[in-house]
Amino acid sequence: MRFRFIDGAKAEFPIQRLCKVLSVSPSGYFAWQVRPASHRQRDDLVLLAHVRSAFALSNETYGSPRMTHDLRDNGLPVGRRRVARLMRENGLKTRQKRRFKRTTDSEHGFPVAPNPLDQDFTATGPNQKWGCDISYIWTREGWLYLAVVIDLFARRMVGWAVSDRLHKELEGSKNLAIAGV
Repeated sequence: MRFRFIDGAKAEFPIQRLCKVLSVSPSGYFAWQVRPASHRQRDDLVLLAHVRSAFALSNETYGSPRMTHDLRDNGLPVGRRRVARLMRENGLKTRQKRRFKRTTDSEHGFPVAPNPLDQDFTATGPNQKWGCDISYIWTREGWLYLAVVIDLFARRMVGWAVSDRLHKELEGSKNLAIAGV
């Protein structure tokens, strides 16, 4: 570990000074440079190639327990802590899956509003058909809700409202659109 640090810092500082500060002999450092890789280091390089391959195939979702299980299934006898060390040393961090936040409940007992547009979004003149939508916007202070009303002929916004709660006040976007007409 000390020799590796010296190897990385030798461009900024003299090797003799680095060896003295880290209490190692310069001859030990130079011997380390020419010493061939140990059996364990060579095995780690082979194992790392398998880990990188499996990590890419899993779309960067496998952590060390699943990676160990996968490598064992492929005939490589490895331990979880060794795989964890190799992943940590090489910056292989899993991407966390976000939980799906359900925003619509279609299994309710309330009456369903009629759909007068029936997927026909074409209009022959302004203010004949409007479309509206609510967007959820994440901020550092929590969710904001943006309600927008669009004229389907001109494809422009005719009203909008923002709120920190999803409630009836967002209907103000429709009222603003009606007042603007």
